Amino acid sequence: MSGGPPAAPSGSGIAGLVEIMRRLRDPDRGCPWDVAQSFATIAPYTIEEAYEVADAIDRMDMDALKDELGDLQLQIVYHARMAEERGAFTIDDVMASICAKMIRRHPHVFGDGGEAPDWEALKAEERGARTDKSALAGVANALPALKRAEKLQKRASRVGFDWPDASGPRAKIAEELAEIEAAETAEERAAELGDLLFSVVNYARHLDVDPESALREAAVRFEKRFRKVEEVADKPLTSMNIDELETLWQRAKKTL
Repeated sequence: MSGGPPAAPSGSGIAGLVEIMRRLRDPDRGCPWDVAQSFATIAPYTIEEAYEVADAIDRMDMDALKDELGDLQLQIVYHARMAEERGAFTIDDVMASICAKMIRRHPHVFGDGGEAPDWEALKAEERGARTDKSALAGVANALPALKRAEKLQKRASRVGFDWPDASGPRAKIAEELAEIEAAETAEERAAELGDLLFSVVNYARHLDVDPESALREAAVRFEKRFRKVEEVADKPLTSMNIDELETLWQRAKKTL
């Protein structure tokens, strides 16, 4: 008998990926790095891959999207394999759970063909089955800070805890700015700045603006304009005073 390594899995679908992950996690013949990983160490990669999917979509790069979706699928299989090793659940359980959820949430498609259900009421019913009965239950801590703030605010709004219009959060921004200026310690300033950012998210929500997308686009604009400033500058930026820099910045804004 040959003592060489077993042949690589031949399947190219999800079953093949599941088998690849099983082999990678094999404690005797697997990859030492993969064997050493845990849910906690893999979670940052899962978040990163989701962002890379979003980036490929932003760029409408279909080849990149294909690859990034594969990387994201690997993360799902990875977590499912670690759960199976613990006897918690399998990848089939994951698939069965999401299939059941989608069918349950779309009775107008998979049921009697009636009207679409009240989406928020349906999700509230699902949350009601959980131990944590708070209106804020299930808002993940690992979400980007802006997105999590927005979700918390939307959840609170569903039970009436909200300003009636945009003037409320707009006034709150001015209030928080004043509290930052009045803060006496670094800890107080940090707390008040957090409150200010939370209020800005609330203001954006009342204006029907997605704060995460708005900030991302602002960062893109800043990068383009700053690169333009670097391009047109006739001497190092470090040698310029604030007025010279502002002049270049305004020139860049007119072109980008």
